[in-house]
Amino acid sequence: MNDISGRPLAVITGASSGIGRELALECARHGYDLLIAADRPLDETAAACRAEGAQVQTLNADLATPQGVDALHAALGGRDVDALLANAGHGLGHAFLDQDFNAVRHVIDTNITGTLDLIQRVGKSMRERNAGKILITGSIAGLMPGTFQAVYNGTKAFIDSFAYALRNELKDTNVSVTVLMPGPTDTEFFKRAELTDTQVGQGSKQSPESVARTGYEAMEEGEAGVVAGWKNKLQAALTHVTPDAVLAERHRQMAEPGKA
Repeated sequence: MNDISGRPLAVITGASSGIGRELALECARHGYDLLIAADRPLDETAAACRAEGAQVQTLNADLATPQGVDALHAALGGRDVDALLANAGHGLGHAFLDQDFNAVRHVIDTNITGTLDLIQRVGKSMRERNAGKILITGSIAGLMPGTFQAVYNGTKAFIDSFAYALRNELKDTNVSVTVLMPGPTDTEFFKRAELTDTQVGQGSKQSPESVARTGYEAMEEGEAGVVAGWKNKLQAALTHVTPDAVLAERHRQMAEPGKA
């Protein structure tokens, strides 16, 4: 048991809003206690999860930094993690050569470096116990060249690939790894990434509730990966038979600033 409640423990990153908030709620509704983390206020998420009967610990930290990951690992206090939902991440719009490289670095360190650091620390303990579930939020963006989102799509290509590789490394254990690959979702992502004046920013989107439910169910079933939404499943399938140059041009049409 992780604490006096006797409930399993789930760690959810990027839980202040959007998909992360809904993943936290899914875990709370299904009997987990929570440690939730984000670089933004978590009060609303925590209150909603406590209303579902969960004990909730919060941590405000920038998981793009080693100090942030250290703080999250320390907050565990040696408790076993039954489910790690590595959801922290953000985007960055506009042309790569026009971007502030500090912002570029922060996207890479959030989406890749901090995520892998946390997964390695928690995953080692899971492997030692021969038990645990890991859900990693990737994206269908990782399946195509991201013109005007080149860094973000590149990081998600890395994460999508990494998740399948880690899963295979752990195939002889009782630790499962699942990658959730959403498409455009109705969250603060597009505002934070400065993509509100693009076709994708103003187009139709899935609800974060439906995306989180899809990801949570896939994690619990131990699936390798899941694309949320039938339109996104179709788009993902088409990327396998469409030349990268064509995909890059299509992405330009979706993500070029001022083209909404």
